[in-house]
Amino acid sequence: MSWQEERIDQNVYSQGDPDKWVYSTCNICSVGCGCYIAIKDEQIVGIKGNGDHPTNRGRLGPKGENQWQANQAPDRITSPLIRNAQGLLEKATWDEAFDLIIHKAKETIKELGPNSISIYSTGQGFLEDYYTTAKIGRAGLQTHLLDANTRLCTATTEFCLLQSFGADGTPASYDDIDETETLMLFGHNAAETGTVLFERIMDRKKRTGKPYLIVVDPRETLTAKEADLHIPVKPGANLPLLNGVVREILQNGKLDQSFIDEHTVGFEDMKDSVQDWTLERAAKVTEVPIEKLQTLANVLGSTPSLVTTTLQGVYQSAEATTSCVAINNLHLIRGLIGKPGCGPLHMAGQPSSSANRTAGGVGTYPAHRNPTNPVHIKEMAELWNVEEKTLPAGPEKGIEDILSLIEKKKVGLFWNIGTNPMVSLPNRERARKALESTFVIVQDPFMTETSAVADVILPAALWGEKEGTMENADRTINLLRKAVNPPEGIKTDFEILLEFAKRMDFKDKDGQPLVAYNTPEECFEEFKVISKGRPCDMSGITYERLEKENGLRWPVPDEQSKGTPRLYSDFKFHTKPDDAQTFGKDQFTGRALSKEEFEDIGADGRAILRPTRHVPPFEQPNDEYPLWLTTGRLVWHWHTRTKTARSPILHMAAQHGYVEINEQDASALGILEGEVVRITSPRGVIEVPARIGTVVQKGLIFVPFHFGNWDKKEAANELTIDLVDPLSKQPLFKQAACKVEKLRDTHHVQKDESLESIAANYGITAAELLAANQVTTPYEIQMGTSLEIPASIINTPIQPYLPYRNKM
Repeated sequence: MSWQEERIDQNVYSQGDPDKWVYSTCNICSVGCGCYIAIKDEQIVGIKGNGDHPTNRGRLGPKGENQWQANQAPDRITSPLIRNAQGLLEKATWDEAFDLIIHKAKETIKELGPNSISIYSTGQGFLEDYYTTAKIGRAGLQTHLLDANTRLCTATTEFCLLQSFGADGTPASYDDIDETETLMLFGHNAAETGTVLFERIMDRKKRTGKPYLIVVDPRETLTAKEADLHIPVKPGANLPLLNGVVREILQNGKLDQSFIDEHTVGFEDMKDSVQDWTLERAAKVTEVPIEKLQTLANVLGSTPSLVTTTLQGVYQSAEATTSCVAINNLHLIRGLIGKPGCGPLHMAGQPSSSANRTAGGVGTYPAHRNPTNPVHIKEMAELWNVEEKTLPAGPEKGIEDILSLIEKKKVGLFWNIGTNPMVSLPNRERARKALESTFVIVQDPFMTETSAVADVILPAALWGEKEGTMENADRTINLLRKAVNPPEGIKTDFEILLEFAKRMDFKDKDGQPLVAYNTPEECFEEFKVISKGRPCDMSGITYERLEKENGLRWPVPDEQSKGTPRLYSDFKFHTKPDDAQTFGKDQFTGRALSKEEFEDIGADGRAILRPTRHVPPFEQPNDEYPLWLTTGRLVWHWHTRTKTARSPILHMAAQHGYVEINEQDASALGILEGEVVRITSPRGVIEVPARIGTVVQKGLIFVPFHFGNWDKKEAANELTIDLVDPLSKQPLFKQAACKVEKLRDTHHVQKDESLESIAANYGITAAELLAANQVTTPYEIQMGTSLEIPASIINTPIQPYLPYRNKM
């Protein structure tokens, strides 16, 4: 364990000591920090870290420390809402809401067929919710249109693992970060998106000097500032960078040939795909100095152990899955997998997005079963006791596919659970028009931007008000105990799903209720049976064990198992045809392969080295839109701020959107610090204040995506492109073309006007007025002079955060 000492972070607001502390897990990011919830007078009044939990040893990040405040927010929805004939939402009873939903569901299936209802869920729910969604969706509604906002966040994690190893489940764990000689954070700004994990890395590094830290990111983030080697790759050039490095390693013979020969297939095709990527060519395309690339290749080619993490900087970029496959290839050709301190650690973004994949709430069937393999479909039919022919099969459909089906009038009901697509989806105006054309259920604790398209709103419970399990980024299953009852009138997601199944009268083939369990723990016990013998085997897990042992990493095949710190230590991979979670996809078109095509690869238990040929991004800067746009997250907020904006501390730390622009670009455009500028892409327009500096490269701007109020022009996803990666179907949020323009009025100086009076009239300072007109002294401004007046200047301070506060 990296941590030498525990440090109990806590945030409690209570008159007197809490009455009790309830065991739980943080419900913000995917790191999975153990915590306790403070209860006073049957209300949540705070949180503290769990010093015994190995992930965090009591530490909490700023979002985690403040998440409980959303539970006390005065604007929680406390009764269902139904849109009336006048287009207004009005209060309704649960019976009225369910009656309408059941009627609409049955009507949709009758008119459009079984594959006409879509459930779009979240990465912040519980495994029990996701498994119930899978069972209701596929065996009840007989729909294959199950997806989640994990498609926007970390779908590429799953698909790169499927391509290389045959099954989901990231090979390395946090334990390997504690042991590795070299850690490469590729497109992973851990200091802001996983603060406690970054503290863990820095705790070890400041004590021991290890690991050697490589950060690949076009921005000089908080994470990049701590790197031994920062690689400021050009947007859209992740794969050229990796191809150049892999070729250099091959050229220098820095590979484990015996491992390649015994435990992989596809080496020659992979080698051929990178053959033309000399370091000189890679340097030209990536715009990274060749000296840095040489250093990178030398380190990666000689290090005795390596962990590589990835996150949105890869997943939401061009060639997302292929880039992550290239990282898998790197580990495989060097034999750095399945050993202590080694392996890819493809991260998750949300706290339980991994559980949604494992439980089958999205594209594949529960417990990593292949929806295109008749053997797996038959297994599920037997386990669920339903007719095999009624279960939908075939490749998954992502949210962008589902939007297209809605536009074609093939989806009559869209059930949105715990997510806010009207802020998070790319090209959101297109998404709004699509959702306005179908019947939409929104299940959420709060009114969100997505409420604008809802026909029914169902109020759902929050963290601390329900019980269940989450799977965090390194396969750890963690428990969250119920601390308090939700406010009166509110149901949990689990309760809503069970009630829906009951009212739809879903039955198995013997006429018994399809969903026979009544509690989350009973649901988990059923899922254990489903998971038995599969890669994610949880047969040995119980709620009691999870609390006692502070989480367990699957597989946990029996009660004696303490979990599995890393996968593939036996170098056996899930690539036998009837073991594999998928038959794979064509590496470039994304076409699903047949069983015969997969068998022809000949992996049969070995890892697959895939070719990684480069295809440049479809949209690039041009004469009309000369700048790159990228988007991302801030340390103070989570996704669309549904919860974090309801914490006063977090809201005040970062109150509104902005654009980060390089000082050279700002100077060329004549933009002032804080000046509100217009950003335009081929899809939309926003107007936000500018933050000027050197964090972003010249030619690149950054806009945080958290802010999406319909009344303000600050939603980054007005600008982003709705193209997707062909394999993972994850949208390319990180690269779009745009232009930045000043918003200026003109003022003609009149007699008796002074610099100060003109500035005061427009609400700016005299210094800002001088700077806007590139004038150095007031004496240059005479009567009749035409002055440019910034439309608005807004101070946009972002409170600094030191992501490793513990004493070292």
